[in-house]
Amino acid sequence: MIHVCSLARLYKTVEETKAQHIVTLLRLTDRVTRPAHIAAENHLILAVDDIVDAEEGATVPAQDHVVRLIDFARAWDQSSPMVVHCFAGISRSTAAAFTAACALNPGRDEADIARAIRAASPTASPNKRIVAIADEILQRNGRMIRAVDALGRGEEAMEGHPFRLELT
Repeated sequence: MIHVCSLARLYKTVEETKAQHIVTLLRLTDRVTRPAHIAAENHLILAVDDIVDAEEGATVPAQDHVVRLIDFARAWDQSSPMVVHCFAGISRSTAAAFTAACALNPGRDEADIARAIRAASPTASPNKRIVAIADEILQRNGRMIRAVDALGRGEEAMEGHPFRLELT
């Protein structure tokens, strides 16, 4: 199971879920301190901004970031939950959770996963660049992109509604 939340809810979510794996998607990585019980190799940090096009002074999500995310998800033994977070818990983290679910379930329908995300969180708005890169790497032939487009933009919020995503 994957839990998605904001930075503000990270530590409480890790504690409540007894997670042993964390994915952080924040360029300003000094804002995050790995919980003491999480092994360093179980904390993936992707230092990216929540953007889809390159901007001066910002780090756009790139293929290397998404490859590392997919490799981390595939190496996860799923014996305990994984927590995925970004600053607000709305865009980067939902895209990462969607990507992980697709990587771990190659036969599962992308639209089904996207609908599960929407049912779990009215604020989810997956970062389209991360999804597009993942779609290419996972050879989903545009299905991930179309699923997120069909999902549409979530409700406007300063902080996302935390949610969990079942992998089956």
